[in-house]
Amino acid sequence: MVQFASKYRSSEVEIMDSFDLQGAEMSELLNDLKTVNRYLGGTRITLEGIKKLLTNRPRDRPVTIVDFGCGDGEMLRKCAIYGENVGCKFKLIGVDANGHILEDARIKSANYKNISFQKIDVFSTEQSLPECDIALCTLFLHHFRDSEIAALLQRIHIRSNVGIVVNDLQRSWLAFRLFKVFGRVFLKSKTARHDGLVSVARGFRKKELMQISKEIGAGHNSVQWCWAFRYQWVLFKNSKENLKNS
Repeated sequence: MVQFASKYRSSEVEIMDSFDLQGAEMSELLNDLKTVNRYLGGTRITLEGIKKLLTNRPRDRPVTIVDFGCGDGEMLRKCAIYGENVGCKFKLIGVDANGHILEDARIKSANYKNISFQKIDVFSTEQSLPECDIALCTLFLHHFRDSEIAALLQRIHIRSNVGIVVNDLQRSWLAFRLFKVFGRVFLKSKTARHDGLVSVARGFRKKELMQISKEIGAGHNSVQWCWAFRYQWVLFKNSKENLKNS
């Protein structure tokens, strides 16, 4: 049984963090994750964060976006559609450590010529993270310990030219209780129901995100609460006034 504590983040591990996840179990889990995002507005929060970072940037200038923990590439496909709709030239790169899920991502993204994928362990010292304009961390950071998050974000911050968009969960008792109900009604896989609760228990409070920001010396950043029980955390590499020159 998944335990919840409002004062501290859970250390329980999610089943989906296993790099061996594949086949029917993986497909069922990914379908359930799409259900969660469809009803709870996950992709919209990330896209609005990208919009904030691109506010003063010329639309004819190519923008490289790297999605860390990209999974099956769903977020990147949403970005590709968004870029087309607003007239932005996006080069989209998905990074994940699970080779099985990347195979699925490549198949699903075959019609998107501006999307590519790289198998990378983001904590490996042997591989450097890809350089980009904007880095995305959508429901990614809560998988790690606080010390790991600070170290990873510092590395990503160095490799990004414009900024980082973090879309992650608020650690809330109400969210935990509501997800139990949501899972019973809408989610088919036991893994999704279990991992969803673990994710909420591993989520964040606003003050924790701000503390991490101080540790990595992020400078200008904003944390905004969004439905459903999520934070949109945008870290600007430069001041807003200088974004147009980046």
